[in-house]
Amino acid sequence: MSEDESYPFSKPSPSEHPLDDQAELEEEPTERDGKRKRSPQHPNTPDIQEDNARPQYSDHQDTDAEYYDPTGLITPLGRELTIDCLLCLSRSDYGSIARLSRNFRDLIRSGELYRLRRQSGITEYWVYFSCNVLEWEAYDPYRGRWITSIPKMPPNFECFVLADKESLAVGTELLVFGIEVGSHIVLRYSILTNSWSAGVGMNSPRCLFGSASIGEKAIVAGGFGVQKTVLNSAELYDSDKQTWTSLPNMNKARKMCSGVFMDNKFYVIGGVTGTNEVLTCGEEYDLETGNWRVIPNMSAGLNVPAGAPPLVAVVKNELYAADYAENEVRKYDKRNNAWITLGKLPPRSASVNGWGLAFRACGERLIVIGGPRASGGGMIELNSWVPNEGGPPEWEMVASRHSGNFVFNCAVMGC
Repeated sequence: MSEDESYPFSKPSPSEHPLDDQAELEEEPTERDGKRKRSPQHPNTPDIQEDNARPQYSDHQDTDAEYYDPTGLITPLGRELTIDCLLCLSRSDYGSIARLSRNFRDLIRSGELYRLRRQSGITEYWVYFSCNVLEWEAYDPYRGRWITSIPKMPPNFECFVLADKESLAVGTELLVFGIEVGSHIVLRYSILTNSWSAGVGMNSPRCLFGSASIGEKAIVAGGFGVQKTVLNSAELYDSDKQTWTSLPNMNKARKMCSGVFMDNKFYVIGGVTGTNEVLTCGEEYDLETGNWRVIPNMSAGLNVPAGAPPLVAVVKNELYAADYAENEVRKYDKRNNAWITLGKLPPRSASVNGWGLAFRACGERLIVIGGPRASGGGMIELNSWVPNEGGPPEWEMVASRHSGNFVFNCAVMGC
């Protein structure tokens, strides 16, 4: 999804389809000695050689006819070995790889590389967020780069302009949900084509639900249904098959809740009832048995009727929360079913009762996205912290950008 300036292929003109680059990058960060940063999965893999040393392959490479295979990639290596080499690259390089030839482009578009990465346990996390209506930005924390060529959402859906919308990253997709009079709309952004299209609707359309993803699967639970009723239903989404499957119902109906995966189980945290009663109990869904279990007082103090859903995230199977009322970070004690205060949120991460602030897990780090409240826009800041053994947060501002300073939606895509 990126164009690396060290590649010998020129950047496209504005009229070219963005798939060939997948994302324009503002700059290529370097180490102090001027070399490019290594792949986060394979730090010992040598960098690809510079322009003069890198051969260019086309669809009809004729320098060695005995190796030519119209379905191949780098024909002297063979398809399997070529793909093994591509898996060693950061996925931010795949946009440039797609420009080598038709076969490479088709390989990137097919999603095969991402399926193989998943099978090999290779995952890179990018943060996607929206601070302006219909616009999305993304940041690659591994290479410290902004991805700036994500196309705007289609403007012909008022639900994405005038009303609340929700987002969920799963597999290689970003799903955005909106509600219009009498109907729910789902839009799907694919990193394979760098484009928006209509997404598949749920069996029970909803908004203000709890959700989380793991690999190519995601679960949504609760929310506000079409008939203005608060739901206790849940559904499983498979991004590879583009299907929704109904799951057993929760014990309690709730909206304005949050969801996470932890210890191979799905948790719904917080929320309110149809009469705006704050729910402090959580629920745990066991994917193996298909059963829900109520956890009393799991979210005590994390949300209020007028506030945002609980701001929670899981890193290394440990649950953290941002207490926006006290501007604090808390960690969940599983054994004692209690919250432990660790320290403060970043000083400039303001919110309006929790709205406008993003608190997400991004691999092995926690990310807080927000900015100081100011009229007419301002600065958005990304702060990062790698949790340690019970120590206080030590936030590092890894990126900042002139943008709207109210985060409407945020999702982390790992693939």
